[in-house]
Amino acid sequence: MPTDPTLDHLRRYAVARTLFAPTTLPAAIRRLGFVQADPIRAPARAQDLTLRHRVRDYRAGDLEGRYARLAVEEDCLVNYGFLPREHLALMHPREAARPWDAETRRKAAEVLAFVRERGPVHPRAVELQFAHGRMKNYWGGSSNASTHLLDDMHYRGLLRVQRRDSGTRIYEAVAHPPADDSPAGRARRAAALVDLIVRKYAPLPAASLTYLVRLLGYGAPHLSAQTQAALALAREQLASCRIDGTTWYWPADENPRSQRHTPDDELRLLAPFDPVVWDRRRFTLLWGWTYKFEAYTPAAKRQFGYYALPMLWRDQVIGWANVPARDGRLQPAFGYVAGQPQGAAFRAALDDELQRMAQFLAAR
Repeated sequence: MPTDPTLDHLRRYAVARTLFAPTTLPAAIRRLGFVQADPIRAPARAQDLTLRHRVRDYRAGDLEGRYARLAVEEDCLVNYGFLPREHLALMHPREAARPWDAETRRKAAEVLAFVRERGPVHPRAVELQFAHGRMKNYWGGSSNASTHLLDDMHYRGLLRVQRRDSGTRIYEAVAHPPADDSPAGRARRAAALVDLIVRKYAPLPAASLTYLVRLLGYGAPHLSAQTQAALALAREQLASCRIDGTTWYWPADENPRSQRHTPDDELRLLAPFDPVVWDRRRFTLLWGWTYKFEAYTPAAKRQFGYYALPMLWRDQVIGWANVPARDGRLQPAFGYVAGQPQGAAFRAALDDELQRMAQFLAAR
């Protein structure tokens, strides 16, 4: 009778199942299911830093440059990012938690008519046409009201991102097909969403699974009751074990004890939102220390640095690196949890990773 996996098994499994052999860009996004986006570029955006480990000959900006030709969409799941287009049917038509007031509905209808007539538009063109002015943003500052309205129309499924120009979203009108809104149809979509996040982030501590399902309220707020029901069912159907008081879950058709999860000798600098390290609760359980993303922490209070990239060597996250690039040259700074490993193997692995990073940042 098979025995339960150990924490060592889960650690190797967590690394190997998502750091698959590099493939094509469409195949990598399809296999990941979702790639979290972030606008900070230090030295590249999070989506590029995530994809470079999983796509052959990937360069920073490739996703943005090829986006319009891919069956990929910018949209929301548990946060904002990129996902295969077929996943949109699980969440759209999206019903936002807060309805618009009459004035916002009027403005949105005017903008939608303008976009339909004109075709793909830059937010600047919308502002020039309608002069919506400024508004108080989430952080207490002032932002462009037209940009905010376009973002909200995108979220509600009236617009899609057609492409980006120098990082700015270019929007076009879109109409999502009606969904099966029967109780059974809603339950199927909710179950598929829960399966999607489990397959992306497994193995998951029980508390993280609950948290992720709650975050589905961002991508599918109208399915919150169904995703909670799907969570209860998933707890019964997923494979699981209990280690040191924590219950872990993973897909029933996967085996954390498999020899296929034997780690390689590469060193990898990971994006702060890479699926290997995204779940900070899991990170602490698997690697025994706490990693923090500190880009929004005052400089004087930072422990790791502005944009610290977790340093994964074999199956251990042994430290972090800040890797600014100035005048085309990397200027890395490293930190280690228990001191820098000694020996030629580590030095060679680190040198190889910095060479890969430099190539990734180089223009084609």
